[in-house]
Amino acid sequence: MELSWLSWLYEAVAHVIIWIHTGYSTVLNPDSGLTWALTIITLTVLMRILIFPLFLKQMRSSRKMQELAPKVQELRKRYKNDKQRMNQEVMALYQGAGANPLGGCLPVVAQFPIFISMFTVLHNMAEGHAKYGITQELVDSARSAHIFGAPLPANFWMSEAQIQGFDAGVIQTKVVLAIFVAISSATTFLTVRQSVTRSMAQMPDNPMAQQQKILMYISPLFAFFSLNFPLGLIMYWVTTNLWTLGQQHWFYTRHPMPQFDAKGNVIPVQPKPGLMAKFRKTTPEEQAPPPPPEPKIIRQQPSRQSRSKRTGSKKS
Repeated sequence: MELSWLSWLYEAVAHVIIWIHTGYSTVLNPDSGLTWALTIITLTVLMRILIFPLFLKQMRSSRKMQELAPKVQELRKRYKNDKQRMNQEVMALYQGAGANPLGGCLPVVAQFPIFISMFTVLHNMAEGHAKYGITQELVDSARSAHIFGAPLPANFWMSEAQIQGFDAGVIQTKVVLAIFVAISSATTFLTVRQSVTRSMAQMPDNPMAQQQKILMYISPLFAFFSLNFPLGLIMYWVTTNLWTLGQQHWFYTRHPMPQFDAKGNVIPVQPKPGLMAKFRKTTPEEQAPPPPPEPKIIRQQPSRQSRSKRTGSKKS
């Protein structure tokens, strides 16, 4: 699927591929599968780093909405018979807290053109089309590359004659492609499961919980559509899934689920220690238990006596 209004982005992605491949070619064989595998992985990582601020915005918006969830539920119960008033009060709550209900959707929409561009450029290279500034020599180099014995442009449904035309074994190519598709399916499941599990833990009474569970088990099936994709595109998809999985784990570790008191107020939660903290050596001062609190000294003040007792005179 090529969109003409994204042609400038296609060319930008193509030039990044050329720069990355040229860099690796200084130390590796330009036509080797390792060089092209590193090129695809590096391209994917660079693009994910580019949209990382959008991911943070999406997650922070989602977290803010979760923190407001108890108050939203209270408003829905209070105005359950007046939906117009309920919607007004909920929107006023979001505006007062600076939360945007669409904040979690807009970053996803913004990512779409980048992913379409990467898909389009890599697919054209696999088909042997020199477009968007990529030379035919570079396209032929990519088409001649093999990864674990499987041609980079091969897909699972290619005929034996087509696979043999790339000077590759049919069975070996099919096995490699099947393994990569299985990895893609597994990483898709783990990514969705990580997100759904956290969502269900935060909102046990979520009416969409059953639909989320169904989505969690159906989502891996979509990965099998990649059997129609060339090996290079499957590698891109696996790299994306692994990055997303690690990125979510990093964010969830640093931002634990919000806890609420009886009034629905957020209780500060200490983030879990990161991976580096597990390997960092603690000092003896950190290992030692905290000292007991010092006892509070209460000074005994003499009681104030009456004037008659101080002077010894009798009270008349």
